[in-house]
Order: sequence, then C-alpha cells, then structure tokens
Amino acid sequence: MSSIGTGYDLSASQFSPDGRVFQVEYAIKAVENSGTAIAIRGKDGIVFGVEKLVLSKLYEVGANKRIFHVDKHVGMAVAGLLADARQIVETARDEAANYRSTYGSPIPLKYLTDRVAMYIHAYTLYSSVRPFGCGVILGSYENDGPQLYSIDPSGVSWGYHGCSTGKAKQAAKTEIEKLKMQDMTMKELVKEVAKIIYIVHDEVKDKAFELELSWVGDITNGKHQLVPKDIAEEAEKYAKESMEEESDSDDEDL
Repeated sequence: MSSIGTGYDLSASQFSPDGRVFQVEYAIKAVENSGTAIAIRGKDGIVFGVEKLVLSKLYEVGANKRIFHVDKHVGMAVAGLLADARQIVETARDEAANYRSTYGSPIPLKYLTDRVAMYIHAYTLYSSVRPFGCGVILGSYENDGPQLYSIDPSGVSWGYHGCSTGKAKQAAKTEIEKLKMQDMTMKELVKEVAKIIYIVHDEVKDKAFELELSWVGDITNGKHQLVPKDIAEEAEKYAKESMEEESDSDDEDL
C-alpha cells in the first residue's frame, strides 16, 4: 500500500515506509505538466529557450513570461507553476542584491544556486508548507566563463553543459546530447535551442506556443538579455525549415 501514497502523502514532512516523500514527487509531476524549458552552455555564453504554452487565443502576446532577470549577469528559466516560480525569482533577486550590497561585486552563480536550492529544500521539510511545483534553470557569465545550474523541486542542484526541464524533458535531453556545445558560439546555439523546442513540442496535445529566448555571454558583455527580435525570428525560421526538411526526408524513406 505504501507505494501508492495512501496516508503518506498528506504532509511534506512525512516519509513513506520505503523512504519516499510523495508531495515532492507530486511537485515534480506538476513540472512535467508544463511547457519545456532548456538551456545550453556554449564556449562564449549560455542560451535559454522556453516553450510557453498558450492555452487561449484571448491571452495577450508576451504576457506571463517564463524567463526572468535575476541580476545583471544571471538569467533564470522556469517550468511548472508560474506563481511558485515568481516566489523563487523574488528570493533569488533578494540574495543577489544582498550579496552585491555586502561585498560590492556580482554574486557568483554557484553561491546563488546553493542559496536558492536551500530555500526550495526548506519547503519540503515542514507540514505547514508545500513544495514548490517548479523546476529552475540558472545561467550566468562570469570571469571564469559561462555557468549553468538546474534545481528541482526537492532542492537538489546540479551543474550542467546543457539541461532541460518540463513536459518533454527527456526528448530535449536526447537532442541536446547530439550537439558539440563546447565548440559552439551563442549565435549558433540560439538556432539549435529554437530547433530543439520545435522538435519536442507536441502539436497534437498542445496546439499553440510562444518561443522565449534569452542569452548571457560575450555578445551581451556579460549581461542577461532577451535575444533581439531579428535574431529570434531568424532562429525560429531555421527551426521550422529544419522540421520541414526532416519531415520531407521521412516521407521519402517511406
């Protein structure tokens, strides 16, 4: 009985007999119901891409973005519950601001990630709160080059060369692994990130989506910025053409 959560999923502070915390697992499921977010670390910076699902034609274009500025040099992409994500963004911004005011320099991403991961983990310890239902990807460009980390709802963080979270996490990971990302520039990676988001998007279940792209690295002088409109449009065009070429070659094989 314990493996199906009966009675052991009422509190985030309770383990089941086989050592699981079901509310954390449910939070991870909430992330898997959201659009895919990916980030790839190239030789001169980080590129973020998010598939923001549009559930109604009445929504305003560009509203409720899933890519955030945390500090001048730090960007964050999120998948999962957006309201939960905003709370984490606020905490990350406070940590970055406190570090800057105390030490007079930008916060190192490793330190920021540890602080945010501790905050997320704290919400898995007490019965009066629930875990955050969102996965977080943090990227920055520092003196020793680009840095990329991901945090899941349990508060575990890992450093990555390329990572994904959300609905098509596994499919995106497979596509990222095909790239020689260490040798690629940010301009090359933008096209690949757009292509991966288009590949993993499920047209049957989720009709419409907006592609959000941002980057931080040499091109932006170490500042996290949204990808300029002309470059983003060019990347989307490349992604769509690649998809059409692949579907044509598949038809020929048949």
